[in-house]
Amino acid sequence: MIDPTLLWRAPDVNPVNRKARSIPGLNPLNVYGRVFFFSWFGFLIAFWSWYAFPPLLSQTIAKDLGLSQSDVANSNIVALVATLCVRLVAGPCCDRFGPRWTFAGCLLLGSIPTALAGAVVNVEGLLALRFFIGILGGSFVPCQVWSTGFFDKNVVGTANALTGGFGNAGGGITYFLMPAVFDSLVQDRGLTPHVAWRVTFIVPFICIVATAVAMLICCPDTPTGKWSERHLAVQQNLASHGISGAIVDVPGELTDKATTGSDSPSGSDEKKLGFEAVEPKQPGGFAHEAHVGEQQMLDTARGEVVVKPSFREALPVIFSAQTLVLAGGYFCSFGAELAINSILGSYYVKNFPYLKQRGSGNWAAMFGLLNVVFRPLGGVLSDLIYKRTGVWGKKALIHGVALFTGVFLIAIGLTDPHSQNKMFGLVAGMAFFLEAGNGANFGLVPHVHPHANGIVSGCTGASGNLGGIVFAIIFRYNHKDYARVFWIIGVMTIAINLSLSWIRPIPKGQIGGR
Repeated sequence: MIDPTLLWRAPDVNPVNRKARSIPGLNPLNVYGRVFFFSWFGFLIAFWSWYAFPPLLSQTIAKDLGLSQSDVANSNIVALVATLCVRLVAGPCCDRFGPRWTFAGCLLLGSIPTALAGAVVNVEGLLALRFFIGILGGSFVPCQVWSTGFFDKNVVGTANALTGGFGNAGGGITYFLMPAVFDSLVQDRGLTPHVAWRVTFIVPFICIVATAVAMLICCPDTPTGKWSERHLAVQQNLASHGISGAIVDVPGELTDKATTGSDSPSGSDEKKLGFEAVEPKQPGGFAHEAHVGEQQMLDTARGEVVVKPSFREALPVIFSAQTLVLAGGYFCSFGAELAINSILGSYYVKNFPYLKQRGSGNWAAMFGLLNVVFRPLGGVLSDLIYKRTGVWGKKALIHGVALFTGVFLIAIGLTDPHSQNKMFGLVAGMAFFLEAGNGANFGLVPHVHPHANGIVSGCTGASGNLGGIVFAIIFRYNHKDYARVFWIIGVMTIAINLSLSWIRPIPKGQIGGR
């Protein structure tokens, strides 16, 4: 039975890495609740600004700058290209500098082009600006890595899905906020549309900067303190429970061997740590400490302490079959979400012209806002299945929801609904499985190569953007035949997931992450 007090009381923690075994999401005074809040809120603000253009682009901005349909489509593609690049870089940056600083860096860098939106006067300027605003989309990677670093395997799927789902809701909120701020400036402040849409972008700029600064002031890098001292903290926690050994030093790389004493075990299983039994330094342990067996503690320390990456040693992680599974799944789910989010308002205007800009924007916003429920649901289901079936169940969930997503996408494409009830019902059904798939995907990520979580998260997140680019290009060259592209994406989703379904969820012989 679910205990509601877990939502606010101090959680039990893993004795090795101090990760929480529950999510105190309603208690920002607790460090785990505070990090949880800034993880999702920081990404929500970033997503809002990242997708601040589409709600105003197809009508107000296009008219002001004289944009064609192709110009609008190209700007959507450019915004995704930058995010793809940033996510690939953000993953290794998380492993090297820590997710908190990487997160704040993405926000502050992305705030600069956001503030400069008012300087755009032609299509070239729009393309350049949207490219650099795409930096904000890269904040998803540190959002997930930071969450993974604070919550243990029993709840990490739920934690990642909640932070990602609440953050993705920024894609829906922007469809409410940007037209509302714009209309207020025109109707209440008397600004012309030419000036009003430019001033509108100052609002997300202020929110981004305030969030980044608060994040740096109020939150730590890891549950054990500074990012640079995470290895030492794990070793000290082991020693306090009667286990001692050497851990990869801060200068170490992904495949470094531990600097162990002569009595330490040797072999491939001891690449990161060597251990021996000693008398506990603190027999009483720590307050709110969960009971974990000695072997599980050893496996956690050996395989789940993030180490600094180098390019040569990162390649086997990047090109492993398990990373490919995660990348392929997220390519279909989040890639489709990004591309659909960019055109959904235009699709509604095409089929229901009487909705106009604000009405179509409000209905399009629902697609993004459903992330608040559906993406977390994917993570919760992932954790529940994991308790009964292990990591294979998590992987099966990813492919299962993807197949249903494909069916709904094909149904929308083949019927091209002109009835609001049918259209909105099919889109909601598609959103349920698609967004749950996003949550399920990052429910499995922490289990795959956990010592290189930033790299795996970066590759997976970047693949979502790659999918968004591919699908946006397909939309671009089909002009306003949106329905045709929906069924094309559906067929691709089913085919890709079936082709990846046979691969093991985690590498054979992997230590930790099970």
